[in-house]
Amino acid sequence: MNEVGSFPVRHLGIVGLGLIGGSVAMAARRAWPEVQVAGVDRGAALDAARLVTVFDVLGDTVSVLRGADLVILAAPVSQNIALLPALGLVLDKPALISDTGSTKRATVAAAAHLPDHLTFVGGHPLAGAARGGLSLARGDLFAGRPWLITPASATRSPDDVRRLESFVSGLGGEPRIMDAADHDRLFAFLSHLPQLAASALMHTVGDAVGGRIELAGPGLIDTTRLATSPADIWQDICATNADAIGPALDALIGALTDLRGGLDRGDAVPRVFASAARWRDAIGAATPKE
Repeated sequence: MNEVGSFPVRHLGIVGLGLIGGSVAMAARRAWPEVQVAGVDRGAALDAARLVTVFDVLGDTVSVLRGADLVILAAPVSQNIALLPALGLVLDKPALISDTGSTKRATVAAAAHLPDHLTFVGGHPLAGAARGGLSLARGDLFAGRPWLITPASATRSPDDVRRLESFVSGLGGEPRIMDAADHDRLFAFLSHLPQLAASALMHTVGDAVGGRIELAGPGLIDTTRLATSPADIWQDICATNADAIGPALDALIGALTDLRGGLDRGDAVPRVFASAARWRDAIGAATPKE
């Protein structure tokens, strides 16, 4: 357990109290018991947070974040962006702001308009689940997982980046620096395309077989695990990374078109399968064993 004096901030604010935001609060409280934690959400999510002991203060407006020296924006991307101007009014002392969004460029660009006493350094923890919600949050969610940090080119001091790295390390994560544009291009393939493909596949199969879906085997079940993800979050992701997701979808459509044309002839099927097996093995080799 870390001493509070070694904590990069003393007053933590979190906006969005779902799986990620709730887990940030739990991990921070576990690492630094004396840290003050303020949470912002609304409706049922706020009601659920009132039953969790990790929060010192809760509310449905960012006014409860007054005095925070680190704010983590863990709401959907468009909501995070919309809240940035309000943070400039509420936080009247120097503070570091970060986020947990799956796209970075739009948020980094919007944060460039924050007042000078506020610094934004983007973040993306590579941890989560197909389903969200505070009920699934846990203090070890980030343990041993990469947490990508995407500083803006105008970040005023390397100390701000180091503070966020220290915070992420304290939560158990493994901070890695990445350019925001590189992040969005890469995750269009690594994350956004798999989600859209799984959802489109499940939609297509369901519409085709209807009530006979009960005959589905492990192959379909495993392949479409992501199909229960919430649409509102992914609508934001698609809107803020459309220029990168579009080419990723085109590449997949191209591969499917090759397969379609080579079902009864040619080498399309064995070629795609061999490539897929090779890359799937590469994922397994790079994934730490439990």
